[in-house]
Amino acid sequence: MKYLIAGLGNIGPEYADTRHNIGFMILDELAKQEGLKFHTMRLAGYTEMSYKGRLLHLIKPTTYMNLSGKAVAYWMQQLKIPAQNVLVLVDELALPFGTLRLKPQGSAGGHNGLKSIEASIGTAQYARLRFGVGNNYPKGRQVDYVLSGFDDDEQPELPALIDRSIEVIKSFVTVGTELTMTKFNK
Repeated sequence: MKYLIAGLGNIGPEYADTRHNIGFMILDELAKQEGLKFHTMRLAGYTEMSYKGRLLHLIKPTTYMNLSGKAVAYWMQQLKIPAQNVLVLVDELALPFGTLRLKPQGSAGGHNGLKSIEASIGTAQYARLRFGVGNNYPKGRQVDYVLSGFDDDEQPELPALIDRSIEVIKSFVTVGTELTMTKFNK
C-alpha cells in the first residue's frame, strides 16, 4: 500500500515556523524522528518511509501555497496513488488553536492550498488533517495572521500537537480514515 502525505506551506526562510507552514513543520518533525532527509525533486521536497508494511511518500510542495495542487497532482500521477490514499496536512483558521480534525473529504473552505489541490486533481475526495491555528486577528488581517509565527503561549504546546499529528498520519495509513477520526477527532 502506497500513500502520499502532503504537508502544505510556503517555501523560503521568511515563512518558516508560521501558522500557514504547519504542514511543513509536521513533516519536518516526522522526517527528523525517522532519520530522513527531504530532497528537492520535481515541484516538492520529497522523502519516503516505510511504516507497518506501508510506503509513505512525503512531499512539501515547492510551489507557493496557492499552487500546491500542481505538486500533489504530479506526485499522485507519478507514483500512481489514488485520491483515497492521499492525506493533506493544512492549517485551519476555523478551528481553535491545537484542535486536530481529520476529514475524509470536504470543501476548501477558503484555503488557497486546498482550492489548488481540488482544481488540479479534479476532486475533493481526499483526506485532510486540519490543524487549528485559531482566528485571533482583526477583520481583514487574515493573511498577516497566517503568515505570522505562533504566539508565545502557543509555542510550548506545538511539539505535543505536532507529535499527535504524526500519530494521526500513522493511524490513517494503518487503520484508515474512519477509525482514525473516531480516535483523534475530539
